[in-house]
Amino acid sequence: MTGPLAGVTVVVTRPRAQAARFATLVGEAGGTPLLLPALEIETVEIDPAARERLAPDAFDWTIYTSANSVESSLRQLARPARTRIAAVGRGTARALADHGVVVHAVPTSTADSEGLLALDAFASVAGRRILILKGEGGRTLLREELERRGAAVVTADLYRRVHATPDAAALADLGRALDSGTVVVAVTSAESLAALMSAIPDARLSRLRDATLLVPGERVAAAARTQRWRGAVRVAASAEDAAMAAALVECVPPGRPPGVSSPA
Repeated sequence: MTGPLAGVTVVVTRPRAQAARFATLVGEAGGTPLLLPALEIETVEIDPAARERLAPDAFDWTIYTSANSVESSLRQLARPARTRIAAVGRGTARALADHGVVVHAVPTSTADSEGLLALDAFASVAGRRILILKGEGGRTLLREELERRGAAVVTADLYRRVHATPDAAALADLGRALDSGTVVVAVTSAESLAALMSAIPDARLSRLRDATLLVPGERVAAAARTQRWRGAVRVAASAEDAAMAAALVECVPPGRPPGVSSPA
Protein backbone atom coordinates (compact mmCIF):
# COMPACT_ATOMS: atom_id res chain seq x y z
CA MET A 1 0.00 0.00 0.00
CA THR A 2 1.33 3.40 -0.95
CA GLY A 3 0.24 6.87 0.08
CA PRO A 4 0.95 9.35 2.88
CA LEU A 5 -0.61 7.02 5.46
CA ALA A 6 1.13 3.83 4.33
CA GLY A 7 1.90 1.69 7.36
CA VAL A 8 -0.38 3.70 9.64
CA THR A 9 -3.37 2.22 11.45
CA VAL A 10 -6.15 4.76 12.02
CA VAL A 11 -8.59 3.92 14.79
CA VAL A 12 -12.02 5.05 13.53
CA THR A 13 -14.34 5.64 16.49
CA ARG A 14 -17.45 6.93 14.71
CA PRO A 15 -20.64 4.88 15.15
CA ARG A 16 -20.43 1.94 12.77
CA ALA A 17 -23.23 3.18 10.53
CA GLN A 18 -21.38 6.47 9.95
CA ALA A 19 -17.81 5.24 9.67
CA ALA A 20 -17.69 4.12 6.04
CA ARG A 21 -16.84 7.43 4.35
CA PHE A 22 -13.99 8.32 6.70
CA ALA A 23 -12.65 4.76 6.58
CA THR A 24 -12.65 4.97 2.78
CA LEU A 25 -10.67 8.22 2.86
CA VAL A 26 -8.14 6.59 5.20
CA GLY A 27 -7.74 3.68 2.81
CA GLU A 28 -7.39 5.95 -0.21
CA ALA A 29 -4.49 7.70 1.58
CA GLY A 30 -2.76 4.34 2.11
CA GLY A 31 -3.73 3.85 5.75
CA THR A 32 -5.42 0.92 7.45
CA PRO A 33 -8.74 1.85 9.07
CA LEU A 34 -9.53 -0.03 12.26
CA LEU A 35 -13.24 0.26 13.07
CA LEU A 36 -13.62 0.58 16.82
CA PRO A 37 -16.91 2.42 17.46
CA ALA A 38 -16.90 4.24 20.80
CA LEU A 39 -20.59 5.10 20.67
CA GLU A 40 -23.66 3.72 18.99
CA ILE A 41 -26.89 5.57 18.23
CA GLU A 42 -30.30 4.62 19.61
CA THR A 43 -33.51 6.28 18.45
CA VAL A 44 -35.57 8.01 21.12
CA GLU A 45 -39.16 7.06 20.38
CA ILE A 46 -41.68 9.91 20.59
CA ASP A 47 -45.42 9.58 20.98
CA PRO A 48 -48.03 10.72 18.43
CA ALA A 49 -48.85 13.91 20.36
CA ALA A 50 -45.17 14.92 20.38
CA ARG A 51 -44.87 14.13 16.68
CA GLU A 52 -47.69 16.53 15.93
CA ARG A 53 -46.25 19.21 18.21
CA LEU A 54 -42.80 18.86 16.61
CA ALA A 55 -43.93 18.96 12.98
CA PRO A 56 -41.17 21.01 11.28
CA ASP A 57 -43.61 23.02 9.17
CA ALA A 58 -45.07 24.54 12.35
CA PHE A 59 -41.78 26.48 12.71
CA ASP A 60 -40.06 29.24 10.78
CA TRP A 61 -36.72 27.43 10.98
CA THR A 62 -35.80 23.81 11.64
CA ILE A 63 -32.18 23.21 12.66
CA TYR A 64 -30.63 19.76 12.27
CA THR A 65 -27.60 19.38 14.50
CA SER A 66 -26.17 16.16 13.02
CA ALA A 67 -26.69 13.43 10.46
CA ASN A 68 -28.20 11.38 13.28
CA SER A 69 -30.85 14.04 13.80
CA VAL A 70 -31.67 13.87 10.10
CA GLU A 71 -32.17 10.12 10.09
CA SER A 72 -34.06 10.03 13.39
CA SER A 73 -36.38 12.91 12.45
CA LEU A 74 -37.28 11.60 9.01
CA ARG A 75 -38.24 8.28 10.59
CA GLN A 76 -40.58 9.88 13.12
CA LEU A 77 -41.60 13.40 12.13
CA ALA A 78 -43.47 14.82 9.16
CA ARG A 79 -41.22 15.59 6.23
CA PRO A 80 -40.38 19.33 6.07
CA ALA A 81 -41.91 21.23 3.17
CA ARG A 82 -42.34 24.90 4.11
CA THR A 83 -39.99 25.49 7.05
CA ARG A 84 -36.54 26.87 6.29
CA ILE A 85 -33.80 24.34 6.95
CA ALA A 86 -30.44 24.85 8.64
CA ALA A 87 -27.69 22.26 9.09
CA VAL A 88 -24.85 22.44 11.59
CA GLY A 89 -22.11 21.39 9.16
CA ARG A 90 -21.67 20.07 5.66
CA GLY A 91 -22.07 16.43 6.72
CA THR A 92 -25.52 17.19 8.09
CA ALA A 93 -26.38 19.17 4.98
CA ARG A 94 -25.26 16.25 2.83
CA ALA A 95 -27.49 13.86 4.81
CA LEU A 96 -30.45 16.17 4.22
CA ALA A 97 -29.65 16.49 0.51
CA ASP A 98 -29.48 12.69 0.24
CA HIS A 99 -33.13 12.69 1.32
CA GLY A 100 -34.08 15.45 -1.08
CA VAL A 101 -34.43 18.13 1.61
CA VAL A 102 -33.32 21.61 0.52
CA VAL A 103 -30.95 23.31 2.99
CA HIS A 104 -31.10 27.09 3.33
CA ALA A 105 -28.30 27.73 5.84
CA VAL A 106 -24.97 26.00 6.60
CA PRO A 107 -22.08 27.50 8.59
CA THR A 108 -19.27 28.85 6.46
CA SER A 109 -16.70 29.05 9.22
CA THR A 110 -16.90 26.21 11.75
CA ALA A 111 -19.27 23.23 11.76
CA ASP A 112 -20.76 23.96 15.17
CA SER A 113 -23.24 26.14 17.05
CA GLU A 114 -20.93 29.13 16.86
CA GLY A 115 -20.67 28.82 13.09
CA LEU A 116 -24.43 28.67 12.67
CA LEU A 117 -25.03 31.60 15.01
CA ALA A 118 -22.56 33.69 12.99
CA LEU A 119 -24.75 33.47 9.87
CA ASP A 120 -26.77 36.52 8.85
CA ALA A 121 -29.88 34.32 8.76
CA PHE A 122 -29.79 34.04 12.55
CA ALA A 123 -28.72 37.57 13.42
CA SER A 124 -32.30 38.88 13.77
CA VAL A 125 -34.66 36.14 14.89
CA ALA A 126 -36.90 37.98 17.36
CA GLY A 127 -40.40 36.49 17.20
CA ARG A 128 -39.32 33.55 15.04
CA ARG A 129 -40.25 29.98 15.98
CA ILE A 130 -37.24 27.70 15.73
CA LEU A 131 -37.10 23.92 16.14
CA ILE A 132 -33.76 22.30 17.04
CA LEU A 133 -33.54 18.57 16.33
CA LYS A 134 -30.77 16.96 18.36
CA GLY A 135 -29.58 14.10 20.52
CA GLU A 136 -29.87 13.77 24.27
CA GLY A 137 -27.37 15.86 26.21
CA GLY A 138 -24.88 17.98 24.33
CA ARG A 139 -24.31 21.71 24.38
CA THR A 140 -27.04 24.25 25.10
CA LEU A 141 -25.36 27.26 23.48
CA LEU A 142 -27.48 27.24 20.31
CA ARG A 143 -30.81 27.25 22.14
CA GLU A 144 -29.69 29.77 24.75
CA GLU A 145 -28.29 32.25 22.25
CA LEU A 146 -31.28 32.05 19.91
CA GLU A 147 -33.58 32.66 22.88
CA ARG A 148 -31.41 35.60 23.93
CA ARG A 149 -31.91 37.02 20.44
CA GLY A 150 -35.68 36.81 20.89
CA ALA A 151 -36.60 33.55 19.17
CA ALA A 152 -39.12 31.05 20.56
CA VAL A 153 -37.06 27.85 20.58
CA VAL A 154 -38.27 24.27 20.92
CA THR A 155 -35.76 21.41 21.17
CA ALA A 156 -36.42 17.75 20.45
CA ASP A 157 -34.15 14.91 21.57
CA LEU A 158 -34.54 12.28 18.86
CA TYR A 159 -31.65 9.95 19.62
CA ARG A 160 -29.20 9.03 22.33
CA ARG A 161 -25.58 7.98 22.27
CA VAL A 162 -24.71 4.80 24.16
CA HIS A 163 -21.31 3.28 24.85
CA ALA A 164 -20.41 0.59 22.34
CA THR A 165 -18.86 -2.72 23.35
CA PRO A 166 -15.72 -3.46 21.30
CA ASP A 167 -15.47 -6.93 19.87
CA ALA A 168 -12.53 -9.20 20.62
CA ALA A 169 -11.21 -9.13 17.04
CA ALA A 170 -11.04 -5.33 16.97
CA LEU A 171 -9.26 -5.25 20.34
CA ALA A 172 -6.75 -7.82 19.09
CA ASP A 173 -6.13 -5.71 15.96
CA LEU A 174 -5.65 -2.66 18.17
CA GLY A 175 -3.11 -4.51 20.31
CA ARG A 176 -1.08 -5.48 17.24
CA ALA A 177 -1.23 -1.95 15.88
CA LEU A 178 -0.07 -0.48 19.19
CA ASP A 179 2.83 -2.95 19.22
CA SER A 180 3.91 -1.57 15.84
CA GLY A 181 3.85 2.02 17.10
CA THR A 182 2.02 3.36 14.04
CA VAL A 183 -1.39 4.37 15.37
CA VAL A 184 -3.50 7.51 15.07
CA VAL A 185 -6.77 7.60 17.00
CA ALA A 186 -9.52 9.75 15.44
CA VAL A 187 -12.35 10.93 17.69
CA THR A 188 -15.05 13.47 16.93
CA SER A 189 -16.16 14.50 20.43
CA ALA A 190 -15.08 14.49 24.05
CA GLU A 191 -17.89 12.04 24.71
CA SER A 192 -16.59 9.54 22.15
CA LEU A 193 -13.07 9.83 23.57
CA ALA A 194 -14.32 9.13 27.09
CA ALA A 195 -16.36 6.18 25.84
CA LEU A 196 -13.37 4.77 23.95
CA MET A 197 -11.08 5.02 26.95
CA SER A 198 -13.62 3.35 29.22
CA ALA A 199 -13.99 0.44 26.79
CA ILE A 200 -10.29 -0.36 26.31
CA PRO A 201 -8.75 -2.86 28.75
CA ASP A 202 -6.17 -1.35 31.10
CA ALA A 203 -3.31 -3.29 29.53
CA ARG A 204 -3.90 -1.57 26.20
CA LEU A 205 -5.18 1.76 27.51
CA SER A 206 -1.79 2.85 28.81
CA ARG A 207 -0.23 2.36 25.38
CA LEU A 208 -3.23 3.88 23.62
CA ARG A 209 -2.71 7.13 25.54
CA ASP A 210 0.72 7.44 23.90
CA ALA A 211 -0.67 7.36 20.35
CA THR A 212 -1.32 10.45 18.26
CA LEU A 213 -4.88 11.70 18.75
CA LEU A 214 -6.84 13.54 16.07
CA VAL A 215 -9.73 15.72 17.27
CA PRO A 216 -12.07 18.25 15.59
CA GLY A 217 -11.49 21.28 17.80
CA GLU A 218 -9.79 22.81 20.78
CA ARG A 219 -12.63 21.87 23.14
CA VAL A 220 -12.05 18.18 22.45
CA ALA A 221 -8.27 18.66 22.61
CA ALA A 222 -8.64 20.19 26.07
CA ALA A 223 -10.82 17.27 27.15
CA ALA A 224 -8.16 14.84 25.95
CA ARG A 225 -5.52 16.50 28.07
CA THR A 226 -7.88 16.45 31.04
CA GLN A 227 -8.26 12.71 30.50
CA ARG A 228 -4.46 12.35 30.66
CA TRP A 229 -3.80 11.69 26.98
CA ARG A 230 -0.01 11.66 26.66
CA GLY A 231 0.50 11.45 22.91
CA ALA A 232 0.47 14.30 20.42
CA VAL A 233 -2.97 15.89 19.99
CA ARG A 234 -3.71 17.23 16.51
CA VAL A 235 -6.68 19.48 15.77
CA ALA A 236 -8.71 19.29 12.55
CA ALA A 237 -10.72 22.21 11.22
CA SER A 238 -13.99 20.38 11.94
CA ALA A 239 -15.48 16.93 12.52
CA GLU A 240 -16.37 16.63 8.82
CA ASP A 241 -14.88 13.52 7.19
CA ALA A 242 -12.88 15.52 4.63
CA ALA A 243 -11.47 17.90 7.25
CA MET A 244 -10.51 15.03 9.55
CA ALA A 245 -8.89 13.16 6.66
CA ALA A 246 -6.89 16.21 5.58
CA ALA A 247 -5.63 16.78 9.13
CA LEU A 248 -4.89 13.08 9.45
CA VAL A 249 -2.34 13.21 6.64
CA GLU A 250 -0.64 16.14 8.39
CA CYS A 251 -0.42 14.04 11.58
CA VAL A 252 2.18 11.85 9.90
CA PRO A 253 5.05 13.92 8.46
CA PRO A 254 7.12 12.02 5.88
CA GLY A 255 9.71 9.82 7.55
CA ARG A 256 8.39 10.31 11.09
CA PRO A 257 6.33 7.63 12.85
CA PRO A 258 3.10 9.08 14.22
CA GLY A 259 3.81 7.82 17.70
CA VAL A 260 6.76 10.19 18.03
CA SER A 261 5.19 13.34 16.63
CA SER A 262 6.26 16.49 18.41
CA PRO A 263 3.85 17.56 21.18
CA ALA A 264 0.88 19.75 20.35
